[in-house]
Amino acid sequence: MNDEMLEQIQTKIAFLERANTELSDVVFRQQQEIGALRARISAVSDRLEESRSLERARSADDERPPHY
Repeated sequence: MNDEMLEQIQTKIAFLERANTELSDVVFRQQQEIGALRARISAVSDRLEESRSLERARSADDERPPHY
């Protein structure tokens, strides 16, 4: 193997290592965003369920007549 081939291989390895690091960073950021989105979805789901239970708890006497 001559010096030129060795240099090409080293260049390719350096490129692949950089690409691997960049992809790893992207995956890490995406995982953080997914975690945050899951927390927001859970909070919204809890609020929706709470509002549904409050709605069910109202009696017919609490409702306004349709002409109001």
